[in-house]
Amino acid sequence: MAISDLTGAELRGYAPQLDAPTDLDAFWARTLAESRTLATAPTLAPVETGLTLVDTYDVTFAGFGGQPIRGWLHVPAGAGAGASPRLPAVVRYIGYGGGRGLALEVSAWTLAGYACLTMDTRGQGSAWSPGDTPDVGSSGPAHPGSMTRGITDPHDYYYRRVFTDAVLAVDAVRAFPMVDPTRIAVTGGSQGGGIALAVSALVPDLVGVLPDVPFLCDFPRATQIADSDPYGEIVRY
Repeated sequence: MAISDLTGAELRGYAPQLDAPTDLDAFWARTLAESRTLATAPTLAPVETGLTLVDTYDVTFAGFGGQPIRGWLHVPAGAGAGASPRLPAVVRYIGYGGGRGLALEVSAWTLAGYACLTMDTRGQGSAWSPGDTPDVGSSGPAHPGSMTRGITDPHDYYYRRVFTDAVLAVDAVRAFPMVDPTRIAVTGGSQGGGIALAVSALVPDLVGVLPDVPFLCDFPRATQIADSDPYGEIVRY
């Protein structure tokens, strides 16, 4: 839940001014092309978790600049290579400060029958959920945390690397033998929701985008007034 200083009617009518640089599309096309030329095939290593309904894989794929990014892939038990039909998949991005977590932390998406890749967020994982991916990038001054790393230069900015990782996570999932590459959705909460929205703008053929309370964006058109809120001030995304 979020508290807003606007009323429900004002939120529904709010339209932010978007001043996108003229070279924005070219910037991202070049960024993704450069990293894709350095990409190697993702790896899947089975992990024994003791869970009987879920199979788990330790994933490594090439992200920004070809740098290795970690993740967990969870699939319904027995849905490995050669299984038919192939599974739809959800790529899940993590909220600010968190990492991919532990191998046995399974998303409900997998229990519902989907493959689910939880992407580690580079340089995070010290706040509330462990991570395994360092951030190889900016070395300039920054406020504690991740958000302002390299912020004075779009080529050096932290989220250029993260958004590229997130797009290439979709590429990686499409290469998994148990996944249907035509049925991929992305999701995440808070920072993960903002990443999911960014990926939806950079990957044109996703079947779904499910952001939850996204930050990194100005996106009030995604809100709706909670039915139980008598004041019209508390909104959910």
